[in-house]
Amino acid sequence: MVGKKYESFKKFPGVRAYVSETRRNPMGRPDRCFYIRYRDSSGKLIEEKVGWESEGVTAPYAYKVRQVKVGALARGEEVVPRQQARREQTTVKEFFEDHYLPWCGANLKTPRDREGHFKVWIEPHLGDRLLSKLSPFDVERLKEALQDAGRSPRTLEHCLATLRHAWNLAKAWGFVRGENPVSKVKIPRRDNRRQRFLTRKEARRLLRACKKRAQQLWEMALLSLYTGMRAGEIFNLTWGDIDLKEGLIHIRDPKSGENRVSYITEPVGRMLRSKGPGDPGELVFKSSKGRRIKAISNTFDKVVEELGLNKGVVDPRDKVVFHTLRHTFCSWLAMGGTPLHVIKELAGHKTMAMTERYSHLLPDVKRRAVEGLCREGEGNGDRTLVPLHTRRGI
Repeated sequence: MVGKKYESFKKFPGVRAYVSETRRNPMGRPDRCFYIRYRDSSGKLIEEKVGWESEGVTAPYAYKVRQVKVGALARGEEVVPRQQARREQTTVKEFFEDHYLPWCGANLKTPRDREGHFKVWIEPHLGDRLLSKLSPFDVERLKEALQDAGRSPRTLEHCLATLRHAWNLAKAWGFVRGENPVSKVKIPRRDNRRQRFLTRKEARRLLRACKKRAQQLWEMALLSLYTGMRAGEIFNLTWGDIDLKEGLIHIRDPKSGENRVSYITEPVGRMLRSKGPGDPGELVFKSSKGRRIKAISNTFDKVVEELGLNKGVVDPRDKVVFHTLRHTFCSWLAMGGTPLHVIKELAGHKTMAMTERYSHLLPDVKRRAVEGLCREGEGNGDRTLVPLHTRRGI
């Protein structure tokens, strides 16, 4: 492959021009794009575009631009390349709409969350601000707006996390420099995790009521309760992920990032066999239009309300929502004495800390283990388990 053709100028050191093979100037000759080269304060070689000959740029003009920058560097002044200077004039709104949200749509599983944070909170309060001039004070104003609106600490945390992530990408892409302003703002933290889980009786009532209202809602609720699958994992499930013969469900690309396997219990197996199977690439659960489901139907909330499961409940952590089914799955496992590391694997928790919230539900297995040792010794006539202070030499 032939490289670009450049023209250099002895009279104007540090200036060169790319000669286009397709573009023409007003005189009909090949157009030239002028570049300047210089070293910044760290010694790094910088090449910066000045402009096209057809736009009025000449070698002497490019040389003058270079001299201005070299002179500023000699005086210890900061010099910003033109392209970066233009990028630093980008507003928060422009960066989100032109760069960040398209990136989220192509790379994230839940881009709508980021778009919601931007449309509802970030754009109204910070949209007109230059991203490069965004300060901790600006972020504090956004934080106060969320608090004044009565939004939960979790919502505030997620919204600022979106802004932090956008700023970090902007830095990587050359739009901003320096320290992330969000890092200077203290974010109030609160344990916003679900506390409520269903009793066996409540779960039976809920499943029966769901089945009466909507068959597919019942199927998804049953699956979440007996596998611990998240709603998004259920929406993405295809028949190719299900192995009815081996009794396995392969959960791919989950929220935690690590694929895992769930086990098909008898009620789940009956439900899946009556529903399918379908083609390997076919979604198990579809919208009324045959597409991927995007959210749990509000019929679930109506069923919960009709059953009175949230009657008198004020704390959002104690309210029954669809995610309560997954929380119930983990809670029932813990109450049955399942080791925490097994619960972690089955639930697909990213860290052990997420699973340890269920530790208070575990039976006193340590005490029972030690007492079991003593009972075993007594039954076999074993007299080796004696108090330490009676041993010779201690």
